[in-house]
Amino acid sequence: MRFGLVFLGFMILMGPGSLAWAASAKAVALRQANGLVPFTPTEKFLSANFVADEMNPAFVFGPVKAFAASRKCPTTWLAEADRKPPADPLGTELPMEYTAYLEEDCPDRVVYYVFIDQSSLTPQQWIGWREKFHKSKTADEYGRVKSRLEKACEAGCGFNAELRFIQKDGQLLTRSPEGVLLTELKFAPKYDLNLQKKLSK
Repeated sequence: MRFGLVFLGFMILMGPGSLAWAASAKAVALRQANGLVPFTPTEKFLSANFVADEMNPAFVFGPVKAFAASRKCPTTWLAEADRKPPADPLGTELPMEYTAYLEEDCPDRVVYYVFIDQSSLTPQQWIGWREKFHKSKTADEYGRVKSRLEKACEAGCGFNAELRFIQKDGQLLTRSPEGVLLTELKFAPKYDLNLQKKLSK
């Protein structure tokens, strides 16, 4: 009895965060099937703003850690085991970009929010890097998108991350992540690229 009281007192002092979350069987199976392992993202990535539409983003969201904190179920950051970025970027050169999976482990589903982390780039470098992958767009079309992204940077809403995909129980959602954030998850953006206007601090 005395030991139990001592242990309880210790846990109260340590706080609820001291208990590690045990992933569900479904989450573990999906990790193994996709070759994913837990990792700790850099603070630079977690503090970054992000867009959520690869071709024609309308909003800037962020920061990444605010989105992660908004999820209702336990979350874990995952990375591909064979392409895991350095845990400590000090003294190392981070890759130009890498994929970070935010796993949300709910009783009825496991969701992956698949981010592209380009936090090793400045927002302006991010725009230049992005331009290389949109050569199929006409110069005028991409010019309009690029101009809006640059104005967001000037307004202090720069970004260097992208929510590229959302997967639910291993199935890729066909809707744009931006639409899911706005309508289903009710995660408010901080900048409107079309109106070129800040929406929140």
